[in-house]
Amino acid sequence: MESKSTDQYSAGEQGLGYIYQPRFALLELLRLPESTSVLIEKDDDLDFLDKDGVKTLGSLKHKEVGDRLTDLSIDFWKSVRIWLARYNRDRRSEASLRFFLFTTSTVSESSFLHDFLLDPLSKGDAATPLSQLMDEALAKTRSKLIKAVAQEFRKLSDKERDDFLSRIVIFDGSPRIDDVPSIIKGQHMRSIRRDFRDAIFQRLEGWWNDTVVNLLCGKRTEAIYGFEVSDKLSSFADEYKSDNLPITFRGKAPAGEIDAESDPRLFVVQLREIGITSSRIRNAILDYYRAFEQRSAWARENLLVSGEMEEYEDRLVDEWGRFRDVVFEHLTEESADEVLLKAGQALYRWADLESGNSSTLRIRERVTEPYVVRGGFHILANTRPLPRVYWHPRFLSRIGNLLGVSE
Repeated sequence: MESKSTDQYSAGEQGLGYIYQPRFALLELLRLPESTSVLIEKDDDLDFLDKDGVKTLGSLKHKEVGDRLTDLSIDFWKSVRIWLARYNRDRRSEASLRFFLFTTSTVSESSFLHDFLLDPLSKGDAATPLSQLMDEALAKTRSKLIKAVAQEFRKLSDKERDDFLSRIVIFDGSPRIDDVPSIIKGQHMRSIRRDFRDAIFQRLEGWWNDTVVNLLCGKRTEAIYGFEVSDKLSSFADEYKSDNLPITFRGKAPAGEIDAESDPRLFVVQLREIGITSSRIRNAILDYYRAFEQRSAWARENLLVSGEMEEYEDRLVDEWGRFRDVVFEHLTEESADEVLLKAGQALYRWADLESGNSSTLRIRERVTEPYVVRGGFHILANTRPLPRVYWHPRFLSRIGNLLGVSE
């Protein structure tokens, strides 16, 4: 049970309200037809536009647990003030507008606002028009804000008042912010294995929040469509099938500077031994980081079959060994250092530029991201005390002398 804050300066609910907007918008787009689009913080908290051009202005109110909506609740009248302005702007009865109030509060059964519910249990006196009920409520107020709204409302003709009020729907008891994820996972991700729903939801909401930020910053100018959400959800879910794995570290980089010149890790030392340039070593460090973190993420999400990674590494080592035997085939004990160096560079060139395109080196059939393979080789080149793969033909003997171990 949530406790009610007694701090007069607390802005907890207001802060939740801002975060609530994008999360609730995501839920609504999943509920509505895919042709529906949404804008955030334009004409109202949320603007939904359907394929027929009808715009629904959604006001969101995330209130404390137990809050009630009554005749003179400011939340309702603030929304009416916005809706009246949009109604007048769009030529009143000619406007293609609907007005929805989504609130976590519940409407008091004694309030005339009960008649705005989608399915009110009791409509009260059916002979009393809503406009009259509204006038009676407005007559009781001392609020300057509500009085200003009343003044604007009374500028409408009787027919326009009825038309305006007929467009309003209140959805009370709307999901709270912490309930939305379970609703999305339970109602809109039922075709996805339960084991993977948490991870897929996190990725979906991460993408969604980035998209909303771009929209609010002006980097994106067009509304967000429901089909975009469906496509993205389908794409994420597809990565969690038996022949695939999610790729979540594409383009990511480790914190801090990348020091290709003095990084002490064994796989980097190996690359310096065969004269690889700093820019290529930097790429190798990025591949190592992405592959290592990706494996860790797969392990945390229990996406790998028991022994799958070990079997995959064995396959990498086997394929590396076959290519190594070809490249080193004509080397001898008397081969010059320059020849040895070029052989090591050729072997690494294969791992760096060609292995990522080989279907036989994929951990699973549809995992085509090159850093998984390239980084896999660097992880194997970094094992201690001896690397499982190496590039320079004499590297094992060199590292043996360095560490005081032998093959």
